[in-house]
Amino acid sequence: MSETPELSPTDWVRDQTEKILAAGTTEAVQLSGMKIVLFTTTGAKSGKKRYVPLMRVEEEGKYAMVASKGGAPQHPSWYFNVKAHPEVQVLDGDVWTTMTARELPEGDEREHWWTLAVAAFPPYAEYQTKTDRLIPVFVLE
Repeated sequence: MSETPELSPTDWVRDQTEKILAAGTTEAVQLSGMKIVLFTTTGAKSGKKRYVPLMRVEEEGKYAMVASKGGAPQHPSWYFNVKAHPEVQVLDGDVWTTMTARELPEGDEREHWWTLAVAAFPPYAEYQTKTDRLIPVFVLE
């Protein structure tokens, strides 16, 4: 990556990201014993790189990004970044990969990835009950 991505203004997200970067691996951080992946997105309007740590949802070398925002009524800001700039860097363990994100519409593929996401991080199911929006899921390939 050519420029240094920005850290989140949210304390706990910034803390997670700083631990991952200091250690050089996502193995440095877990949430309730569950693994994290660090994504780097590009700002929809600013074009600035931004770090986004999310729960690790992986299958056969593909990853999911779940735009849950804890069940809030609006999408997280990174959702719009990925929609505008689908090329995303993924750090899993100590390996960086550049992948392309695609939002999954309702249907079998989305249901498959949603099931994997809930298995990886069960609170996602509760988050969906807290909001009227269908929580977006991107698959990165």
